[in-house]
Amino acid sequence: MSEASATGTTEEILRGYTVAFEAGCEAFLLRYPESELYAPVRYLMGLGGKRLRPALVMAACEACGGNREQALPAALAVELFHNFTLMHDDIMDDAPLRRGHETVHERWDANLAILSGDALHVMACEALLGAPAHTLPALMRTFHRTALEVCEGQEQDMAFESRDEVALAEYMEMIRLKTSVLLAASLHMGGTSAGADATTLDALYEFGLHVGLAFQLQDDYLDAFGDPERFGKQVGGDILADKKTFLLIRALEEARDAELDALRAELGQRSEGKVARVLDLYRSLGVDAELRDAMAGQVALAEGALHRLSLANPGHSRAAHAKSLLYGLASMVTERLS
Repeated sequence: MSEASATGTTEEILRGYTVAFEAGCEAFLLRYPESELYAPVRYLMGLGGKRLRPALVMAACEACGGNREQALPAALAVELFHNFTLMHDDIMDDAPLRRGHETVHERWDANLAILSGDALHVMACEALLGAPAHTLPALMRTFHRTALEVCEGQEQDMAFESRDEVALAEYMEMIRLKTSVLLAASLHMGGTSAGADATTLDALYEFGLHVGLAFQLQDDYLDAFGDPERFGKQVGGDILADKKTFLLIRALEEARDAELDALRAELGQRSEGKVARVLDLYRSLGVDAELRDAMAGQVALAEGALHRLSLANPGHSRAAHAKSLLYGLASMVTERLS
């Protein structure tokens, strides 16, 4: 029996943490007035989402012998910050929709969206101040360092749009900063909230970092090769936008002669059949299999870190559900591809 099946499915365990977080978040938002500044905050937070990051804060805390109440300030800080980045990213991308609803800048305007996003960032910092006093300095160091790294990753992503060539190492560093470090910080902050030792905190951070990379690589794969009925969106969006993903970067590195000419001819075009032609090139070059191998490698590294965490915390009775979620999360990457 797997770790996840011992105490319920990954989805069931995640839902339990999500319910606990939503209750805490609703109570936290009551601190702020019903004014125009905070209306976009309540709107965006009310759109829901997976709440994976705050769930991981709580799970890591419990895995290290703590409880959800201890972890709530850090969980709030992480999720409020995450939504702040979404609010500002949508402005930069001029995105019309977020989670199937109007983005904040479309529903109101860009100026209020910028200002409400700034307020949301400050609210995240205020939420963190509710953490136990002895954990606060370490939590703040992790939180602020991670916030800067996410900004660095976003800047790199924007810079890639105007560059003809991006190396795979550069791309991996960009997705590490833009997406993975916040998952890693969520786990690290959960462990910090429980008073975990340095070895355990390192294992939690490493687990989150590799799981985050695996999920981002999975997104690259599913956008190209996923089942649109199963995953709820049309495949090939990245191809039509000429987005520099793992697949395109490696294809440009591997292609020679006629294949390279054919691939370069597709860039900048939105002609009928483009997606199918590019997918055929990806398969011919073998970059689809290479991407699956890269995902599997990240999952293996994540599971190795999780094994060290298990050895570090063998006896906490409240940790069973939490560890089940972490084990289940690592396996979700490969399960979604089967």
